[in-house]
Amino acid sequence: MRTLAIALALLILLLQWPLWIGKGSWLRVWQLDTQLSTQRDKNEKLKERNAALEADVVDLKTGTTAIEERARNELGMVRQDEVFFQILDSRKPAPSTASSSLDAPMASTVATASAAQ
Repeated sequence: MRTLAIALALLILLLQWPLWIGKGSWLRVWQLDTQLSTQRDKNEKLKERNAALEADVVDLKTGTTAIEERARNELGMVRQDEVFFQILDSRKPAPSTASSSLDAPMASTVATASAAQ
């Protein structure tokens, strides 16, 4: 009778083995669930980025304001009827380890204004 109880206990352990440690175990399911939630978060961020890029593309295709804004900010372009003002900082730049001959004031802000006639 004792051998039968030991045999049944071993049989139960063998049946439980795949549930706890095997290929489809609870641990593996938990790991895959964690990976899935991480991937869903990444996908959501990428969807938001794609939506923003798509809005930029549509804005650039349909309106001129986006093109004008990029020309001003990225290329420093000015309209024909505007005056460009550059305000210089009177302080000298912070000393650097490399010796430079640039002792000229640094530009702190750039402003554009329409010329009033």
